[in-house]
Amino acid sequence: MSRTAAILLAAGSSRRMAGAVPDKILAPLAGKPVFAHSAAAFYRSGVVDFFVVTYRDQRQLVELSAYAPTPTLFVPGGAERQDSVAAALAELPDDVKYVFIHDCARPLVQPEQLVGLHKIVRRENAVVLAHRVTDTIKEHRGEGMLRTLDRDALWAMETPQVFARDLICRAYAKATARKKRLTDDAAAVELLKHPVALLENPHPNPKLTTPADLAYADFLLTRGES
Repeated sequence: MSRTAAILLAAGSSRRMAGAVPDKILAPLAGKPVFAHSAAAFYRSGVVDFFVVTYRDQRQLVELSAYAPTPTLFVPGGAERQDSVAAALAELPDDVKYVFIHDCARPLVQPEQLVGLHKIVRRENAVVLAHRVTDTIKEHRGEGMLRTLDRDALWAMETPQVFARDLICRAYAKATARKKRLTDDAAAVELLKHPVALLENPHPNPKLTTPADLAYADFLLTRGES
């Protein structure tokens, strides 16, 4: 029987927290560490059979272990996000058919969104949680020249991003061969010219990057608006 795995990325450097917290993945958020919120959402969804958690150092590993779902394999993270993903993909058991890839710096993901993504990936082989762009976006073309982009066609990517295991492994192999720098996992799949489905997220799912983001996420969680 094939299984579904989740790669939970926790090995980031937290540089843009500017020292406000030593490790944003372990920072307290509504009474528990940031990591615990993502881990709990995946556990409650019931769609994942196996977890791989990437970690930064031994201290972080010990603390993550207290909140990780079961069964979990811990893998040392790499210098860049894509290095961590590649290392985690290489450790997946052979019977894993689908894989979620999630930045644990997005702790507001909801179990029902994970269920929805799981249904779509079994049909489409690639799906991303995303939201529509509502701001006016302009491309700066140099010398003060701007071009307005059609925001009706623009989506902001979130995580989780979910793929057939064979597809994402081939995509990462191609990205590595081309020495591509990836900002998300769907960018690797784009190299294979494979379509990627979108699941619109009606709820806030911010990525924790600065100290203000922590305060915003705490506000959402404590008021039950996530």
